[in-house]
This record gives sequence, C-alpha cells and structure tokens, in this order.
Amino acid sequence: MSLPDWQQIDTVLLDMDGTLLDLHFDNYFWLDHLPAAYAAHHDMSEEEALSELNKSFVGLRGTLNWYCLDYWTELTGLPIAELKRDVQHKIGFRPHVKDFLQQLRVMGKRTVIVTNAHRDSVNLKMEHTGLDQLVDRIISSHDYQEPKESQAFWDHLRQDENFDPARTLLIDDSQAVLESAARWGIGWLLTIFHPDSQKAPNTDSRFPGVHHFDELKF
Repeated sequence: MSLPDWQQIDTVLLDMDGTLLDLHFDNYFWLDHLPAAYAAHHDMSEEEALSELNKSFVGLRGTLNWYCLDYWTELTGLPIAELKRDVQHKIGFRPHVKDFLQQLRVMGKRTVIVTNAHRDSVNLKMEHTGLDQLVDRIISSHDYQEPKESQAFWDHLRQDENFDPARTLLIDDSQAVLESAARWGIGWLLTIFHPDSQKAPNTDSRFPGVHHFDELKF
C-alpha cells in the first residue's frame, strides 16, 4: 500500500483527535488534569489517583465505554465534560490541517470525520476550532453504539454514507482502527506518525503515514 493516489479516491474519512486535532489536549486531560481532579475529590495523592484510574483503563481500550464521557462521569463521580472545559485552551489543530482540508474541498472530495469521541467532546472541539465548517459531516461512533475498532461500525457507516470502500481513504493515528478498517475493506489507509505535538513521533506502523499533511502531494 502506498501514499494516496487522489485520482482513485472519492471519499476521505478523517479521524479527529491525533489526526486533525493535536492529541496533546486529550493526553493532558486524561493523564494530568483528571487525576488531579480525582485526587482532590477523593482526598488522595495524584499518584494514587492515577493508579486507581489506571485500574479502570485496563480492559476498556477499544470498547465504546473507553470513549464515553457518561461512563467516566459515573465511574469517577466527576463531571467529565465540564472538566474538559477547564483545559480547552489546549485544543488546537495539527500543522497544515486547514490547508489540507481546503485542498480536498477544491478537489471535490467528500470529507467525513469519523471519531470515537463522545458527542460532548466533539461539540466542545467544534466550538473551539470551527472544524465542522471545514468538512462535509461529522460522525461519532456513539451514533452507532459501536467503536471504530468494531467491524459493525463500518457496516453502519456504509449504510449511512453510501461510499465505495475501494475508492475511500481513511486517515487515523490509531493502529487498531486502521487494522479494523483494513479487515473490513477500506481501500486506502494512512496513519499519522506525530499525533501529539508534545511527544516524540512514532513510525512503528504497517501502514504508510506522514508526520504532517504538507508531506502529501496532490
């Protein structure tokens, strides 16, 4: 599999966090801000709080609950959606995203964000970035009650969007999601090597990828 041949692509499916938006916001929230709030709420150290939360993290990755703010609100006793607003200043675009999306629009490609993020997270990020104005549609896996790691997600999406899998590109920083899309039959797959601006890039992927969108040629 190679980098996209745009003549062979009609639909571009785009992950949100770590692909279009800097994953630093999410990593900071879950690994720093939430443990601090949990520690204060339960009168424990931040180290104890993170250890306690990590117990809940185990086994949830790749499930809908992993991404569900309502689930985490119930589990922690904290208003997760409200807490995210405390650090919303960290929400931001990854480099060259706006130019990339504008070019796709000029080329007449249909652009659809497909994200595992809960709708409350999606709405907060749209308020802060206006990203929804740059794409044709936004779909949350919560709309289908199936995460992108599930084959059922792609079945729902096909019924909803009526795209040609062979002429569709998915760009995502999650290797598990890309593997799921590959098994289902998405024809073009691309990963992001540098989803979090505050962490080192990771090029360990069986899929072709880029650090930033300016590396793609049209």
